Amino acid sequence: MNLQIKSFEEYEEAYKHSVENPEAFWGEIAENFFWKRKWTNVLNWNFTEPNIKWFEGGKLNITENCLDRHIYKLGDKPAIIWEPNDPNEAHRILTYKQLLAKVETFANVLKNNNVVKGDRVCIYLPMVPELVIAVLACARIGAIHSVVFGGFSARSIADRINDAACKLVVTSDGGFRAGKVLELKSIVDDALMQCDSVERVIVLTRTRTPISMIKGRDVWWEDEIKKVETQGNPPCPAEEMDAEDPLFVLYTSGSTGKPKGVVHTTGGYMVYTGYTFSNVFQYQPDEVYFCTADIGWITGHSYIVYGPLTQGATSLMFEGTPTYPDAGRLWDIVDKYKVNILYTAPTAIRSLMAFGDEYLKGKDLSSIKKLGSVGEPINEEAWHWFNKKIGKEKAPITDTWWQTENGGILIAPIAGISPTVPGYAMLPLPGVQPCLMDEDGKEIEGNDVSGNLCIKFPWPGMLRTTWGDHERCRQTYFSTYENKYFTGDGCYRSPEGYYKITGRVDDVLNVSGHRIGTAEVENAINMHADVVESAIVGYPHPVKGQGIYAYVIVANHHIDAESTRKDILQTITRLIGAIAKPDIIQFVVDLPKTRSGKIMRRILRKIAEGEIDNLGDTSTLQDPTVVEAIIKGAEEMKK
Repeated sequence: MNLQIKSFEEYEEAYKHSVENPEAFWGEIAENFFWKRKWTNVLNWNFTEPNIKWFEGGKLNITENCLDRHIYKLGDKPAIIWEPNDPNEAHRILTYKQLLAKVETFANVLKNNNVVKGDRVCIYLPMVPELVIAVLACARIGAIHSVVFGGFSARSIADRINDAACKLVVTSDGGFRAGKVLELKSIVDDALMQCDSVERVIVLTRTRTPISMIKGRDVWWEDEIKKVETQGNPPCPAEEMDAEDPLFVLYTSGSTGKPKGVVHTTGGYMVYTGYTFSNVFQYQPDEVYFCTADIGWITGHSYIVYGPLTQGATSLMFEGTPTYPDAGRLWDIVDKYKVNILYTAPTAIRSLMAFGDEYLKGKDLSSIKKLGSVGEPINEEAWHWFNKKIGKEKAPITDTWWQTENGGILIAPIAGISPTVPGYAMLPLPGVQPCLMDEDGKEIEGNDVSGNLCIKFPWPGMLRTTWGDHERCRQTYFSTYENKYFTGDGCYRSPEGYYKITGRVDDVLNVSGHRIGTAEVENAINMHADVVESAIVGYPHPVKGQGIYAYVIVANHHIDAESTRKDILQTITRLIGAIAKPDIIQFVVDLPKTRSGKIMRRILRKIAEGEIDNLGDTSTLQDPTVVEAIIKGAEEMKK
């Protein structure tokens, strides 16, 4: 069975086959990959414990599928193109042959430092090629990688190292991000004061920041590579892994403070990321693909590293930010490398839109054939701007819905094949069986309905457990609805059967007995001409139960606040109805965001409720000073 769907009819056939006979469907898809030993059983599962096993008995190594199997035909094809933070620094290109050689060398470095199959390795690096090399080197020898985004605080790193009892840390002296130097090694040093399991720290040279190297614990990446060269650069055969052996742990913030270590295993994750990458983006052999995510997040794992490399793609990675040195940087990169597929986040799109069209002047962008969006539902205004200004109304937009726990994309248009509607994730991919549930645990049938989004059958890329705490996995994802995986998202199914994600269910406000999704109100506010971005939270209201508090960023800070407030309320009344009008609108310069661009509504909620002494950890924010500015503004409004 061909991996790639070529028409909408083929999609419908594949979807029908995947629902009627999932084992046969995924067995046929898995034949497109290299297995050392074939599986004896495609699927064994229950959602009560939960216990999910795909391709049982199958033996493989994911790096052989990402690298070795391409060497004969694609050895000289660029696997990774790296664009540095500073546009004046030289870029780097690693072909499949070169990448394999570097991965084998670093895999030997890990072995020389006593890392064995099953050990956990924490990787805290900037977006440099060595991050990809370290990730694949772990997978090569069967070590479990835990990548931490290069910018988390020492406390966050210590939590993640301790939770998985990591034996070794890979970091760098520092990292460049926009105009800043991040002192990664000194953050690691602080973290390790609270960690007993770490025996060795390997430090890459990137920024030449002065750092302290602890004798007996810290070693330089470059010195360790030389040791392998002295050994004669021995090959590093890929460790035989079971399909259900863990590949990596990736931490995601939970509703309780402690991060959850989402565990993905080897066989199913490989098949699912490869299949979804090939199909959603309709990747063709000569295309240059650019995902702007960081490898510290699931999007980077699945759609910069594993998905593209299993398919022999050319994957571009970027060290910097879309607005440095100016808001034309992404478009410069697109033109420099003739990028054909651009996969980015609504937050980036909205931010670039706010800078105005002058940064698009003189940019060609004619190489772009397909566009993708990830991280949150894309609001209509941003969708149209992306479509018109970047895709020139010729590049289909695939608005992809999925989560860290899902491993890969679940609901999304297949580029150029499925229909698209702005703001809709559209149709489930083959093998994905969504359903909408009501508050009483009953499935909501039919179309033109809203409910809580669940998935009623396993797919190969799904999480298997949360590290060291299987009960938390059961409780969070499988206990709300019997025999269903609960996504935590609300969803609308249109009369045509298209899916639209309406926001987190825990971000639903109950105003005067009416349920209102925050995303819906935010989209309406964002339609206002002067608005760049907004965030909505609920706060206790004496009459309505919950009132609506809106934090709004406007493009022009010299607006007449009162008349803009009235205009925004009018816009909401027109788009949703008076019930959704915010009780309070506070204009802010920025919103508190995690480094992946996710708005921290928890903090905004506390400020709206006046609980400013109880904000929790703000160190993981992109810019913690934003919080103080918002508190000050809120207090001024009360006067």
